[in-house]
Amino acid sequence: MATFGSLSLLIALALAAYNLLAGAVALRLLATGQPARIQPERLADTARRAGIAGFVAVTAAAFALVWSVFANDFSITYIMEHSNRDLPGAYKFSALWSGQEGSLLLWAWLLAVYGFVLRLTHKTDVRLYAYAGTILAAVQVFFLAILNFAAPPFSLMKGTIPEDGNGLNPLLQYPEMVIHPPLLYLGYVGFTIPFAFALGALMMRYPGEKWIKITRVWTLVTWLFLTCGIFLGMHWAYAVLGWGGYWGWDPVENASFMPWLTGTAFLHSVMMQEKKGMMKSWNVWLIFSTFLLTLLGTLLTRAGLVSSVHAFAQSSIGNWFVAFMVIVLVVCIFTYVLQRRHLKSEHHLESLVSRESSFLFNNLVLLTACFVILWGTLFPILSEYAQGSKVTVGAPFYNRVAVPIGLFLLLLTGVGPLLPWRATSIKSIRRNFILPIVALWATVIVCLAVGVRPWKDGSFDSGNFYALVAFAMSASVFAAIVMEFLRGGAVIAKQTGRNLLVATWMLTRRNTRRYGGYIIHIGVVIVVVGLAGAAFNRNVEKEMALGDKLEIGPYTLESIGGTQDTNPNYDSWYAVLDVSRGGKKQFQMTPEKRVYHASGQPQTMVAIHSTPSWDLYVVYEGANPDTGQPIIKAFLNPLVGWIWAGVALMFFGTIVALVPSQKPAAQKGGQ
Repeated sequence: MATFGSLSLLIALALAAYNLLAGAVALRLLATGQPARIQPERLADTARRAGIAGFVAVTAAAFALVWSVFANDFSITYIMEHSNRDLPGAYKFSALWSGQEGSLLLWAWLLAVYGFVLRLTHKTDVRLYAYAGTILAAVQVFFLAILNFAAPPFSLMKGTIPEDGNGLNPLLQYPEMVIHPPLLYLGYVGFTIPFAFALGALMMRYPGEKWIKITRVWTLVTWLFLTCGIFLGMHWAYAVLGWGGYWGWDPVENASFMPWLTGTAFLHSVMMQEKKGMMKSWNVWLIFSTFLLTLLGTLLTRAGLVSSVHAFAQSSIGNWFVAFMVIVLVVCIFTYVLQRRHLKSEHHLESLVSRESSFLFNNLVLLTACFVILWGTLFPILSEYAQGSKVTVGAPFYNRVAVPIGLFLLLLTGVGPLLPWRATSIKSIRRNFILPIVALWATVIVCLAVGVRPWKDGSFDSGNFYALVAFAMSASVFAAIVMEFLRGGAVIAKQTGRNLLVATWMLTRRNTRRYGGYIIHIGVVIVVVGLAGAAFNRNVEKEMALGDKLEIGPYTLESIGGTQDTNPNYDSWYAVLDVSRGGKKQFQMTPEKRVYHASGQPQTMVAIHSTPSWDLYVVYEGANPDTGQPIIKAFLNPLVGWIWAGVALMFFGTIVALVPSQKPAAQKGGQ
């Protein structure tokens, strides 16, 4: 099977190279219009078919690696390092992306899948699709070259073949890690599609905004995959790492967040190009930057340049990625300079207080956040290169800079929909902003009344202050968005005689893109409320003998013993705790500690009890080596459940935005 997989990758590389060369020659012949011995249309079609055949070849290679995992073929080095005989089936499958070589193969396979779908739909606009397909082939050549020459997944063991493998990294043996990496990769790889269309449209001086309309669904689906991947990663970190948090500004976390920021800016900015013919240069550079940041994220994770629980060991493929990123950047700059006149805006900004300006400020804020995170992520690498010593940038730096930026972005989320196009009158401001301002100050008063104040122990506390601002602004933005729904729904209710709820749903169906976006914004507001709750986290740690108690918030935890279990994959130890509230037992929690047989590595499994108000989060940190008693650490984390609820609403809003709008009944028959 190793020979079959290696041969499949070699064939895939040859097909991708032919797709690239034949496609480029055909497009050149079509552009010049000069007679040639070879018909350019026929040559372009053979290039397209080579891309489809390449999908089959890469799929065969991925199948060969998965088959080898399930067959326990430890003659393949990758299988020996990332699997073992007693590994459960779901985790055997996830071994495909648990190591560097396999994850790069997943990258190449997903790109082949996206390319396969794109090439099957080429008749929408044959020439533009030919440009995009050729650019995709160039990206595929790069990844397949790495898989064939720098990081081959089918390299064989030297010497005696072991009876069993080293096993999967314990951190990856969690249900969400079967889903999280593929979703993240679907987002990473998916941004190659709008990048290819943007670069291709610029190369051929494609008229109008049709390329944006073609790629809108691609981009939105890709953004959804990346969003779900990021938040699933947050939930995994929360449930598995045992530190009580969900986002630590880890370099690899940052690497996934940066293309999300620029991708979000692109999704907002393209509306300006479609409606007003503005921000054309912004849009091509936003999508160029997003693609380059996905490559950077892959580089940081795969080349071992940063210290992270998510990153792999140091590798030589870093030079490959740096070279490819330089080539991509040079091509983008050269094409932009050559065709920049084609990107001239048709209209100009008329007022700083308008919906157009809100889109501009939205882009500036998102890019500022991206730059801050990029600087903090790369600073340890740059400092080591310049000074010979690595200077680490921790969470306080990001929180100090990113939190105010995020709150300003939240403000724009509420202000933007309330501003009309072109210019805003005083009357319009008074009518649109009264309710959001009332909601803001009412929330401030309520928060102060219940004890959410910008000081702690008699002195100013920035965490409490930002939480208060976040709660107040979230209420204001929520009021602004709900007001947009109710205002439009009231008009339709008057026209149709339906009740307000039905009329609001009809409103959403008539413009799914706009109101689906508003639902996403409400989801973001709910996520922000959940994040703000972190300012009030509490934790207690205690060594607990039988019968000992630990108090945190309204809960009392009592140790009633422990238990041990074993299975073919790992041994586990549980601490058994009764949890009481107000003197009455409410439930039982059993935090767990595991040790995996194949690797000998330990793993923490957190016990979490969630309510809308807070999470009771309990960690069994192991036994005290001197006394043998379990050490328990308990956290009370307010509003964490709001984060996951907000993500669910963002998912729903994206689905709504993807559904085609429904024309009013009166228009259906007449058009």
